[in-house]
Amino acid sequence: MKFVVKNLSFEWLVGLRYTRAGRRSGRNSFISFISMISMAGIALGVAALIIVLSVMNGFQKEVRDRMLSVLAHIEVFDAGGAIPDWKTTALQAQENPSVLASAPYVDGQAMIIGDNVMRGVILRGVLPDQESKVSEVSEKIKVGKWADLRPGEFNIILGSALAAALHVNVGDKIRLAAPDGQMTPAGMLPRIKAFTVVGIFEAGHYEYDSGMAFLQIEDAQKFFRLSSPSGLRLKIKDILAAPKVALELSRTLTGDLFIRDWSQQNRNYFTAVKTEKTMMFIILTLIVAVAAFNLVSTLVMTVTDKQADIAILRTLGASPSSIMKIFMIQGGIVGLVGTALGVGFGVLVSLNIDVIVPFIERILGVDLLPRDLYFISALPSDLRWNDVIQISVMAIVLAFAATIYPSWRAARVKPVEALRYE
Repeated sequence: MKFVVKNLSFEWLVGLRYTRAGRRSGRNSFISFISMISMAGIALGVAALIIVLSVMNGFQKEVRDRMLSVLAHIEVFDAGGAIPDWKTTALQAQENPSVLASAPYVDGQAMIIGDNVMRGVILRGVLPDQESKVSEVSEKIKVGKWADLRPGEFNIILGSALAAALHVNVGDKIRLAAPDGQMTPAGMLPRIKAFTVVGIFEAGHYEYDSGMAFLQIEDAQKFFRLSSPSGLRLKIKDILAAPKVALELSRTLTGDLFIRDWSQQNRNYFTAVKTEKTMMFIILTLIVAVAAFNLVSTLVMTVTDKQADIAILRTLGASPSSIMKIFMIQGGIVGLVGTALGVGFGVLVSLNIDVIVPFIERILGVDLLPRDLYFISALPSDLRWNDVIQISVMAIVLAFAATIYPSWRAARVKPVEALRYE
């Protein structure tokens, strides 16, 4: 340690000395207090940024995973509404090394009728064995069995919120009204078919739990009067690479096909989240900026207080650039220490938020995330180190920027004028 200090330049030695300046006078004590406030402000701002972005990343990941438990990574469908030769398309798609599995599906909308309740619903016809390879919906069954979706039995699996709204459970009958009617001597009448509820799933995403139901694919084709599936659902290795894989498939698959990935299906949601994260980053950066620019007042006061010292250093041969460097080192150390403390605290809280939030809930006696309202009982956190690095660099840059003007003023101090009244 002594060797390191011994080999430091005099600018570093003086800058470090000013950073830990004594508190013999009231003025020095006040300057030191302002410096500590600046450091604490930077630390709190950096920690707040890391914690908030980690929680927002956690919510985004949680919602995305819950969406993808029902949605496919990529969907392929025909412009005509059905893919007669879907097996060939599936084989072509699986030639892409990124595609892990495929499953046919039928999509359509209908009215679901319970006891004095009628709801709009998205119906999805699936092959249960193959659907389990491309989505996690079979693992989300709360009551009943996924395998009970057998052809010809006209069974149905409902979302939990939809089943609750219809007041039905496993074994109950519901009726589905098709969007197209049938012509009779009495005129156009709706086509209504009875189905038996054999399961209830809960994906944890209200949109799907309240408005989606699953049928066996052959029953769905009969109900919608289709001769073949509507399209294919694909699972890929890396969900974040879905847009790239979709583009590759658009070049290799034959036929008049449309291809969309999961991010396109939920573009509005993910755009809103991205905008929200950007705005939150800007707002919290302003907090760091305010704390960083408190360094300006700290350094201006230090420069005013140390004018005699500056003048003596100048007469001993110190150049203006050396004087400027001294005060930039002083302010930079405050910024670096504040950033380091903020990163340490922010990372610690982000990694342990699943323990901290329940503790706060027990202390205050409140439920911060009611499960019946949010469908999420724990506050999620997803710490991303690239966010931590960006926040740290931003805070350090702001701190050094705040030192430029006071350091420039210190470098312009004239020795004769500074020592005139000493």
